[in-house]
Amino acid sequence: MSDGGPVDVGPGRLGLIAVTFSPGATLAAMLDSVPTASSREVCVVLADNGSTDGSVENAAQRRNVRLLRTGANLGYGAAANAGMAVLDSDIELVLVINPDVVLGAGSLDELIGAAQRHPRAGAIGPLITDEAGTVYPSARQLPSIGAGVGHAVFGWCWPGNPWTRAYRMDRADPVERPAGWLSGACLLLRRSAFEEVGGFDPGYFMYFEDVDLGDRLAAAGWQNIYAPSARVVHLGGRSTQHHPGPMADAHHRSAYRYLAGRYGSRWQAPLRLALRLGLAGRAALAKRSARVSGGAALPNRKG
Repeated sequence: MSDGGPVDVGPGRLGLIAVTFSPGATLAAMLDSVPTASSREVCVVLADNGSTDGSVENAAQRRNVRLLRTGANLGYGAAANAGMAVLDSDIELVLVINPDVVLGAGSLDELIGAAQRHPRAGAIGPLITDEAGTVYPSARQLPSIGAGVGHAVFGWCWPGNPWTRAYRMDRADPVERPAGWLSGACLLLRRSAFEEVGGFDPGYFMYFEDVDLGDRLAAAGWQNIYAPSARVVHLGGRSTQHHPGPMADAHHRSAYRYLAGRYGSRWQAPLRLALRLGLAGRAALAKRSARVSGGAALPNRKG
């Protein structure tokens, strides 16, 4: 952490960055939920990676919504970084959110409250459910080789295996606590912390950029705080549903990038080779099997 310490998060405007790629009607639903999520003024940036469905142009007609065309499909992290760069410099707290997430009433104010209670929090994440109310494990341990391999190999056929349970913290009570990393689907960032660590790593096109960010924030002395008093609903990945094959490839490439970067010594080269081959094989299988692609079923926990 920088010597100056955390920046005050007292009264002021909030930023909101949504990375978009033809999000359809879900974008309007997300924006409709913003006014009841916080009592503060929220300045929205749509970091658009090449939408063609007209949704972002319609959304840009709203008050306090700015459309930023990135000029290409940069991926999630790079587009979020671009959105952060155009926010006014006085905005310290910024929500990065998927366009298919609906904010619960008061959820943004709950996240702000957690930021105030935890002055070393660089990232704060809410409780996330699907439309049926099932809790998504959005606050997890950082993955290791052992846990990652166990989760990848057994999660799709044995979701209650010990590696998946430990990694996802399936048995942890939904209480406010530190986490290894928080889901980038909805993440309140302290801008000073985000900028100190260089933002999202643009080398991740999609997936694991949130894992990597949580790891680097912790290494710099910041915390990742899970704040389940804030609740949001994830409607489901529209773009990933339309492009399952490329998304499977992107997921496994990102998993390799993250894990290989943490085991980067020369003597660990055989481990990286085994990891590369194993993930390539799982990616091929995931493109042929919806069950494998879907990964470990969620624990039956209602929010």
